[in-house]
Amino acid sequence: MTRCFIGLGSNLENPAGQLRSALDDIHALPRTTLENCSSFYTSAPIGPGEQPDYVNAVAQLETALAPNELLDALQAIEQRHGRERSVRWGARTLDLDILLFGSEIIDTTRLTVPHPRMAERNFVLEPLAELTPELQLPDGRDLATLLRQCPPNRLHKL
Repeated sequence: MTRCFIGLGSNLENPAGQLRSALDDIHALPRTTLENCSSFYTSAPIGPGEQPDYVNAVAQLETALAPNELLDALQAIEQRHGRERSVRWGARTLDLDILLFGSEIIDTTRLTVPHPRMAERNFVLEPLAELTPELQLPDGRDLATLLRQCPPNRLHKL
């Protein structure tokens, strides 16, 4: 089993409800245990045009799925929630990102882990720190340092 962390985000169609439903779907994944989930946070959108604020969280899993199997499963959950990928960083019903997958560093055309922009996103780092404040990333960076260096983004715990 591998410990991994998944970022959850939504800013359309009852975002908090989308996250709760996605957590139910993650809980039902085969060979995977949903160990914990952070509080929900609201954050300002990053992306084009006018968008509603996001609701974000981080889930901690233990999984026997391979990284690409987990990615496929998470993308299937996004699709069931009506995710459309028409505009990069656009508004969305559900976004599920593999932030960390054990101590692995993955860099393929489909998947990059640790998530390449997590150090810039307090809506990822703050909930991650809530779950595991002493975390060190596979590349040696520690979460506390990343949090101190991260730009603010109107983050509020719900």
